[in-house]
Amino acid sequence: MRLFAAVLPPEHAVHELAVEVAELKRLPGAERLRWTNRPGWHFTLAFFGEVADDLVPDLSDRLARAARRTAPFTLALCGGGQFGHGKALWTGASGEVDTLRLLADRAEAAARKAGVPMGEHRRYKAHLTVARSRDSFDVRPYVDLLHRFTGRTWTVSELVLVRSNLPRSGLPGEQPRYEAVARWALGAGS
Repeated sequence: MRLFAAVLPPEHAVHELAVEVAELKRLPGAERLRWTNRPGWHFTLAFFGEVADDLVPDLSDRLARAARRTAPFTLALCGGGQFGHGKALWTGASGEVDTLRLLADRAEAAARKAGVPMGEHRRYKAHLTVARSRDSFDVRPYVDLLHRFTGRTWTVSELVLVRSNLPRSGLPGEQPRYEAVARWALGAGS
């Protein structure tokens, strides 16, 4: 199954971001972007790709350990930027971003120790993707608006293992479906 570890923002943070995204969608050219639906809003900590069924139990045990070793921490959605010359538009995070980065490193290490091929390690960049484009696209007006965005702070209290179900219909605009398959409280038992 196709899996990744994530932090999911609470409903109030999602609502605040939805208000901001509604403003972004009013900008000229917004129809050229593929906007991520609210159920797809998350901070990916480590993307595992296709994971063999026999590796999932060990991966889960190691992610649970990573969660226990990480105390709850605070974040807020804020700011924004782009990857790939406008191919991805995102909002970022403020608050205890170093702890988020540590949790991402622990999730990646858990996967490597469980035997999940992870490829080359890259420094974690906290981002939540709000839109994508197949082609390079000038998203500067969108980034300018996102720079002013700051949501309310919340406490990150869990690590989530998410299954990504890719679109199958081939219909334009169809998005992946995400399903939480396991959740672990942060700092539990430490």
